[in-house]
Amino acid sequence: MSRPFAPRSNSFSSGPRINGKIRAREVRVIGFDGTQLGVLSLADAIREAQKHAVDLVEIAATAVPPVCRIVDFGKFRYEQAKKDKESKKHQHANKVKEVQLSATIDPHDFGVKLAHAVDFLCEDMKVKIALRFRGREMAHTEFGFQVVRKFITDLTPWGHPDSPDVKLQGKSINVMISPLPRAKRAKHPTMTTEQIAAKKKLEPIIHVEPTPSEPEPNHVAPKAPPAAFNNNPFAKLDVSPRKDEPQD
Repeated sequence: MSRPFAPRSNSFSSGPRINGKIRAREVRVIGFDGTQLGVLSLADAIREAQKHAVDLVEIAATAVPPVCRIVDFGKFRYEQAKKDKESKKHQHANKVKEVQLSATIDPHDFGVKLAHAVDFLCEDMKVKIALRFRGREMAHTEFGFQVVRKFITDLTPWGHPDSPDVKLQGKSINVMISPLPRAKRAKHPTMTTEQIAAKKKLEPIIHVEPTPSEPEPNHVAPKAPPAAFNNNPFAKLDVSPRKDEPQD
């Protein structure tokens, strides 16, 4: 049997509980200055927070008893958002982007692949260089090694290989490139033009509307004559007086 009503969403309770929304009877309290105040009843902890005109925030709900902190809730949320933003920046370092090459790659394709690799390294991502020999290319693997070494040399301002040796593994060559620290890394080759284009897009466009002209005093605009009927059945009717009719 289906339920008559849908369950309530818990979107409002996604954040930490504060003040009277805390369910525990006793909590372990961290003071406003960071000192440990020990285990207090919920009412005493709320009164302690009210002395400093701040909130009692539950920061460890699974602990026994739950751990609460006396802090301004607005400041607490700002600090948490800042920490989350910093952690997302470091997540890019764990991503790996693969760039596939070939022993007979065209110079134009080589430049396109190189530009993609530079983009990935500038975004703090690792780049995996993969070159696979096909068919008779295994008879002349030196051409593949030349392509890979040239690719690594061109990426030197932005990244370095994890292993200095380039080895053949089966029918392929795989090299992992890690990005250099931002302080030692060269600037993006197209960053200047992109920044200029971005600034042009972000510049506010000011529309100057013309000021309406003031109407002249005692001036009434003439009204347009009413439009005639298009299908008037009496339009061709002759209403002029006849000559044989006596005139008054």
